[in-house]
Amino acid sequence: MKPVSKQTRSGRAVPIFFITLIFTAQTIAADEPLIGLEEAEQIALQNDPVVKAGIARAEALAEDAVADAQLPDPRLRTGLYNLPLDDFDISREPSTQLRLGIQQAFPRGDTLKYKSGKTRAKARAEQLRTELERKKLLKAVRRNYLDIYFQTEAIKIIRSSRKLFENLTEITQVQYGSGGSSQQDVLRAELELSRLDDRITQYQNKEETARSRLSRWLGDAAWRPLQEEMPSLPTAPDPEQILQSLEAHPEISMRSAVVESHQQSVALSKEQYRPGWTLGAEYRMRFGNNPDDSSRSDMGAVMLTVDMPLFTEKRQDKRLAASQKRADAAVLDRANSWRKLRESLSMESANRKRLAERIQRYEERLLKEAEENAKAALQAYQSGTIEFTGLMRSRITELDIKLQALKLRVDLLKTNANLLYLAAGEGQ
Repeated sequence: MKPVSKQTRSGRAVPIFFITLIFTAQTIAADEPLIGLEEAEQIALQNDPVVKAGIARAEALAEDAVADAQLPDPRLRTGLYNLPLDDFDISREPSTQLRLGIQQAFPRGDTLKYKSGKTRAKARAEQLRTELERKKLLKAVRRNYLDIYFQTEAIKIIRSSRKLFENLTEITQVQYGSGGSSQQDVLRAELELSRLDDRITQYQNKEETARSRLSRWLGDAAWRPLQEEMPSLPTAPDPEQILQSLEAHPEISMRSAVVESHQQSVALSKEQYRPGWTLGAEYRMRFGNNPDDSSRSDMGAVMLTVDMPLFTEKRQDKRLAASQKRADAAVLDRANSWRKLRESLSMESANRKRLAERIQRYEERLLKEAEENAKAALQAYQSGTIEFTGLMRSRITELDIKLQALKLRVDLLKTNANLLYLAAGEGQ
């Protein structure tokens, strides 16, 4: 029996090492659960701090609205009045009194009503802003997930095409050896293989970038492998239905709540022209005796304080004018938001229509024609009818059409995601 040489043992050990490494990597990848679009949405909604912070702010404003509707706390007053400073004798002077009183202020007009209404409108606006952030989050997660899906599927298509290019390289090498082709054909085939490898690297880079963006909401789950099937989204309503319900979109509803808040501010400013009231009552205890040795009687007092808004030119008038201008600006902001949403709806509706037409054209004609053209080019090259450049061009065209068809399908899903954002409703 021949002894095994050191080189032979080393040559066997290296493949065994790589086989073990590959098997281990495949086992780890197999154990890692796949992630679908629906799960990605749930993880993002559960972990997003922006949505949680908005909910907390809305709840805080709702609590403030209750407090704003209440009267100010009563004020307790007490003090020792008319105390002689020469001997500090509290019983010598009949005017020396110990006073104990209580006061209650009543704000001007319906100030409390409008102040509470303003805070309630702010709470409503914050609640709707949170719903708007939720819709933005869903759209962002969906688009990023679709980006990752496109990159991964594009890599699969290129790797599948790479096998065809490898076969072409082998054919050219065989024909070059038999004198049926030139060395340039062999170099061109190898060049195209290198270009395919470079395209794979580019798509991998884009995939990693998209996963990095998605990790903002999903954390480590963004790096899990995706489910192989094409992602699905809820059916977007008809554009006419979306247009009719555009007023119910969270962004428009939020703007309406902001307008209401400013309108309450206008009403609140108008109430400042009315007087405010403060009622009070005091018990006044006196010390010592009268000249006839009778005890000095205690006294009481009832007080009324009235705010008199007589000089309104530089205070109330200015406050009212400022609040009216803010309300007008809020109305214009709402109109501008509505116009932007309507513009987006028009664009996305047109995109969906044209993308559907292009996808139909690709599925019914271009994909089949590109495949048939590539097969015909291969047969023509093998029979010497066309040059190798024509064969490579047909294969590259077939690959590009497959990638473009995939991109169109993903773009259609992205358009549906945008339409779902424009549609009113909790699940969209």
